Amino acid sequence: MPESKRLPKWLKLVNPLIVSLQHLGLSIGPVHILSVPGRKSGKLRTTPVSLMIVDGTRYAVGGLSSADWVKNAQAAGWGVVSYGRKTDRVALIELPVRDRPSILSQFPRLVPQGVSFFQQLYSLPKEPSLLPEAFAQLAATCSVFRLDPLPATGANK
Repeated sequence: MPESKRLPKWLKLVNPLIVSLQHLGLSIGPVHILSVPGRKSGKLRTTPVSLMIVDGTRYAVGGLSSADWVKNAQAAGWGVVSYGRKTDRVALIELPVRDRPSILSQFPRLVPQGVSFFQQLYSLPKEPSLLPEAFAQLAATCSVFRLDPLPATGANK
């Protein structure tokens, strides 16, 4: 993937709105709020993510490996996931490239509202039957994190 790929400009407008609604306790579809410590500041940085559940395990997909939240997750290895008023502390385990295709191929079925974002970013096919394989082929490009539960700390109980 050329690193010149950039997230759509509208995302910078929509993300704060989604975060605000979630902080008010309003859940929006599969969108969760992921907060991860910043690489330099250590302050929690927040971004909306669409989680998917495969065989009982939660996963988050980073559409761009250069995204700040992806780099922060790689560095910290943990974060806080919120959905409405429910909050969980999680370990963020990045899957090796060889393990990503089976998870990525599930994305079109489990997060259909997120498909158009990836189609714009990577020029993926419009034909639904071709999407699972097209997503699987993004394994070297898109980070996939497994979210494992961690014990709550005093601040997260």
